[in-house]
Amino acid sequence: MTDVQRVAFVTGGSRGIGLACARRLAADGHDVAIGSRSKPEELDDSLLWVECDITDHASVDAAFSSVEEQLGPVHILVANAGITRDMLVLRMTDDDFESVVDANLTGAFRTVKRSLKSMMKARWGRVILMSSVVGSLGQAGQANYAASKAGLTGLGRSLAREFASRNITVNLVAPGPIETDMLGALGEDTIAAMAAHVPLGRVGQADDVAAAVAFLASDGAGYITGATIPVDGGLGMGG
Repeated sequence: MTDVQRVAFVTGGSRGIGLACARRLAADGHDVAIGSRSKPEELDDSLLWVECDITDHASVDAAFSSVEEQLGPVHILVANAGITRDMLVLRMTDDDFESVVDANLTGAFRTVKRSLKSMMKARWGRVILMSSVVGSLGQAGQANYAASKAGLTGLGRSLAREFASRNITVNLVAPGPIETDMLGALGEDTIAAMAAHVPLGRVGQADDVAAAVAFLASDGAGYITGATIPVDGGLGMGG
């Protein structure tokens, strides 16, 4: 149980890493809302769902307004929502590149900006951006995704400097290969090959990422800002 109960909003929280983060924050005693474009078929009783399309400013504003009306001001934001359109650059269209950057990078900017007013008023806030080991290492077939995740580092560090005086911390979590539906679609052979490159010799679990997010959201992480926490089994060491 957390020392202080706060309102947390997790974008892309209907499944995978986002849902694991939402459940962990709820277990820690927070009031948690999840945002996604479509409502999950099954929803935990402890979570509030709101419709949220991070590529649309009006949708983001409406989602926050709904959370504020039902739970209160948001003081913990986990900007997790994102997309992939993997392919080699020679086959990648401008739209393939721009749509991924818009969702993953500009979408994070939209949600963070909307959350800051209530955090500034409270003089307390936690912003956690979901990056990726790919953002520092790169990956063939993921130039758009890697660029969007690398961009989050510059965004996060700039925000950390800009809002530190208001006691708002901004950090990033950078997962490696994590057992999710998205990873599972790659097939067992591909997953085994990826795991072979991880020093710990296995893929991670969504709960591993959620644990790092929960720590960064806590009072105990109040002197950490502008940092990137890898949750990758050692894959990105030196990256």
